[in-house]
Amino acid sequence: MNQATLHQLKVFEAAARHSSFTRAAEELFLTQPTISMQIKQLTKSVGIPLFEQVGKRLYLTDAGRELFATCQEIFNILAKFEMKVADLKGLKQGQLRLAVITTAKYFIPRLLGAFCQLYPGIEIALQVTNHEGILERMTNNQDDLYIMSQIPENLDINYQEFLDNPLIVLAPINHPLAGEKNIPISRLANEPFIMREPGSGTRRAVQKLFEEKNVEVKVKLELGSNEAIKQAIAGGLGISVLSRHTLMPYAEDLTVLDVEHFPIKRSWYMVYPNGKQLSIVARAYFEYLLEAAKQFASETALYGNG
Repeated sequence: MNQATLHQLKVFEAAARHSSFTRAAEELFLTQPTISMQIKQLTKSVGIPLFEQVGKRLYLTDAGRELFATCQEIFNILAKFEMKVADLKGLKQGQLRLAVITTAKYFIPRLLGAFCQLYPGIEIALQVTNHEGILERMTNNQDDLYIMSQIPENLDINYQEFLDNPLIVLAPINHPLAGEKNIPISRLANEPFIMREPGSGTRRAVQKLFEEKNVEVKVKLELGSNEAIKQAIAGGLGISVLSRHTLMPYAEDLTVLDVEHFPIKRSWYMVYPNGKQLSIVARAYFEYLLEAAKQFASETALYGNG
């Protein structure tokens, strides 16, 4: 193990956590051959196999499980060390690790930019994923703060609401229902519907409302990207429900339909595991975001009624 490097351990930890070289490569912004090479070199250092492949699935060997547990301990110790060093340096240097759900990418970078101007020495690591991806990262304690629109039910967490996140019905600009007032929600059953992918918090909120109101929509497409959904709507493939924030800065080809029971009221939350000790950098961003969100909300009030 004297030959093993910290980089190899990070590669192995990601591959073991995902049970996939491909997903590890995506997370670490590396190629799959690079992942394979690093794992091969680490395996040579250990002296016995760390993974075994059964069919198409990847499993840890006994040695792999032991090394995975060891890696987690090592990275937790290093994270605590980084936190102490950042506290000693104040806000002159340090790292902020943020994970946000996909819709938050429409406004979080703007709020990060101003924070970085205040503290130019801070390095930002931003991960964008869906609700299930956030839960996985939180369970593995990979980040300082998490930006979510739905509070996890089965995790022991701290959370703080900081911004409204209304869900609205979007349609092509020339849709027959455009301009109508208080459209019955039952009318949506007659429209081809574009839904976010399984695992999306937006999808769960929409399905919950439809179930409560006994509305069964005709799902024509499932897409994992807000931008893809907006393009599909503009192309006349159907209507959908998305966060109002996806309209920023503008969406000339789309219109907001005035449907009863919409917008669905939701909020944005800053979340972190209970018991986690926030670094001075994370605490500073937490407090900054609470204030910056108030200004942001007033600047974007023009999107209030579509």
